[in-house]
Amino acid sequence: MMNLQYPLGMFSYEGALTQNVIHTWIDEIEALPRVLREAVNDLTDVQLNTPYRPGGWTVRQVVHHLADSHMNAYIRFKLALTEEAPTIKLYDEAKWAVLPDAELPIDVSLSLLATLHLRWTTVLRNLTEEDLHKSFIHPENGPVSLAKNIGLYAWHGNHHVAHIQALRKRQKW
Repeated sequence: MMNLQYPLGMFSYEGALTQNVIHTWIDEIEALPRVLREAVNDLTDVQLNTPYRPGGWTVRQVVHHLADSHMNAYIRFKLALTEEAPTIKLYDEAKWAVLPDAELPIDVSLSLLATLHLRWTTVLRNLTEEDLHKSFIHPENGPVSLAKNIGLYAWHGNHHVAHIQALRKRQKW
C-alpha cells in the first residue's frame, strides 16, 4: 500500500553529486510549474478543497505551499551565494497553510511558480562548481550545501505533485 504522506519516500541521496545529477535535478525544478499545472488541470473547487490524505492539506493548500516553500528556497539560495554560510530563518509551514492567501484561486500560485522557477533555474544553471559547495546554516539541520539542496527541492516538487496525482487516481478524477 502506498504511503500517502510520502508517496516517493523521504528525500535521500548518497551518491556522487555529479554535473549530470545536478542538471537532472535542475530540469525537474524547471518542469515543476508545468507538471503541477497538469496535475491540477480541470479540478473543481470541491476537488481542490479535498485533503490529499486524511489529516493532510487540501490540494489548494499544497499548491500554495509549493509557492511559499519555493520562494523561501530561492531566497536561501541567493543568500548562500552572496553571504558566507548565512543562517536561514525557519517558518512554520503549517501556520502559513491556513493564512487567508491559502484560500485564493490556485492560478495565483501557479503563475507565481512559473515566474519564480524561471528566475531560480536561471540562477541554478549558472552555478559554478565553487557555488555548488556553498552552503547555508539550517538552525535544525546544520550546514546544507547548495548542491544537495537542489536535489531536495527537485524531490519536494515531485513529492507534492505525487500527492495530487495519487489522490486523483484514488478518487478516479
